[in-house]
Amino acid sequence: MAIIASLVVTMVVGCGSKGVSDARKKVLKVSMGLAEEEWKVMREDIFPDFEKKYGVKIEPVQMEAGDAVKKLESMHKANAMDIDLITQDNMQLAPLVDKGLMEDLSSYRDMIPKEVIPALVPVGEFSGKLYFMPYRPNVEITFYNEKKFNEYGLKPPTNWEELLQVARTFKEKEGMGRVVIKENLGPDSTIHMFDLIRSAGGDPVVLNDEGSVKAFTFLKELQPYLSPESKKADWNTPNQYLATDSAYLIQNWPFTSVVVVKDGGKKEIKAYHGWSGPVKESHVLGGEVIGIPKNAPNKEMAVKFMEYLMSKEVQEKLTSKLGWPSMRTDAYGKVEDWQKPYFEAVNEALKYAEPRPNLTYWADVDKAVNSALREIIFEGKDIKATLDKYHDAIEQAKKSAGQ
Repeated sequence: MAIIASLVVTMVVGCGSKGVSDARKKVLKVSMGLAEEEWKVMREDIFPDFEKKYGVKIEPVQMEAGDAVKKLESMHKANAMDIDLITQDNMQLAPLVDKGLMEDLSSYRDMIPKEVIPALVPVGEFSGKLYFMPYRPNVEITFYNEKKFNEYGLKPPTNWEELLQVARTFKEKEGMGRVVIKENLGPDSTIHMFDLIRSAGGDPVVLNDEGSVKAFTFLKELQPYLSPESKKADWNTPNQYLATDSAYLIQNWPFTSVVVVKDGGKKEIKAYHGWSGPVKESHVLGGEVIGIPKNAPNKEMAVKFMEYLMSKEVQEKLTSKLGWPSMRTDAYGKVEDWQKPYFEAVNEALKYAEPRPNLTYWADVDKAVNSALREIIFEGKDIKATLDKYHDAIEQAKKSAGQ
């Protein structure tokens, strides 16, 4: 019986919109990778107006960016696509396109509002076709505990030398490191290593150039003074570290201001754009885009929702309620006074933002950067020899990908 039921479901959803039941057309399955605070805003402030206007029920699906390729590929191969729209990390796009999992959205290009930040559009383009729409630019800013900095007569660091001094002072005064650099050996630590390497004039995809060596050398010097939370820090845990005073300085995404300052009442948590390295200041241009999987059961409604997500109405809500930077230049009108200093930090950080390369072998780069981090920082291996090894690993991955 279970097999028969499964076959029926597959027949219903597996033929694209042509074979979709009327009941399924009343459901829009939207996949995002969000924290609970973010889902709450979606459920209470974003979804209801769309559901009411189009008579559809939005079914949210939690899916982390790193899982999207595997899950969509599995549905695609089984001819059972059951997701209508995804929002996806802009660093995880190339495999989705390379595997033929996404709809070509070029015919909907006119939906992109003229108020969009122009640099965001090419992020979704591959070989002249538009596969993803702009949705949510993002950049990490630096949060610090003003009360603790004042207590020890410190100022937020603006360069590596000052960063080292601040970290050393907190460790000496409190016997515990209070500065966090993300070293969780995942995508979060990759972002911080990209920033360090580029700030030193290096290329993280090369990994054994002079700038990369400088970045790892500096991190090794800084390591004894870092908070032990560094090894666990991801995109979400900094909120807890700042709220509980286990860390006084950490770079994270702007939504931290809403969680810690607005909702948590920690008004002593301030923010600024960050510090520079020996060559320049650099921050990874992060964020998400909108895509529609091939054979999405409710593509017609997904297209409408895609346009809705890019509207001024939605972008203003996401900005004011979640602290997300907007893809539109006209969506900051409802920002409250308490938020303005944090958006000033965001806008300043965006001046130094650099996109990550869209590589089909990105997973190999990510693995190489974090393997080098583990071996050099945690296992004490030689910096240059280790970076040479992982440079070769990246070159092999590049060759295997035909690039």
